[in-house]
Amino acid sequence: MENELRAALIAWLSADPALAGINAIAEESPLSVSPPWLGIAASASADWGTKDRPGRETRIALELVTRIDRPEADAALLAAIERRVLGLPRLHAGFEVATIRFLRARSEARPDNLRAALIEFRFRLFAPATE
Repeated sequence: MENELRAALIAWLSADPALAGINAIAEESPLSVSPPWLGIAASASADWGTKDRPGRETRIALELVTRIDRPEADAALLAAIERRVLGLPRLHAGFEVATIRFLRARSEARPDNLRAALIEFRFRLFAPATE
């Protein structure tokens, strides 16, 4: 379910017109794209099933890298990313989303006027219902 979630999340983020100013939205850090870009920095899953349905708790950290002088300049873009992630549709071919929660964020200045923000979310997923 983790890989299906990663693919669905990238497609969902890529389709948002509010994020059209991001040069790349990728499953990993893009190697040859200039900032701003957004990628999945890490993900991990653990069992979160019930007696009758398999499930996973998956944590995904997204990294936004920009080239900006002021730390507050990314605030609107980070808020748009968070809104979009929290709005991920519930039903997908390989899983069903039970809950999505924002967990934490951190931001840092990097050399050459780069800024990076890491945003982590927790997804609780069920395998598709079988009849």
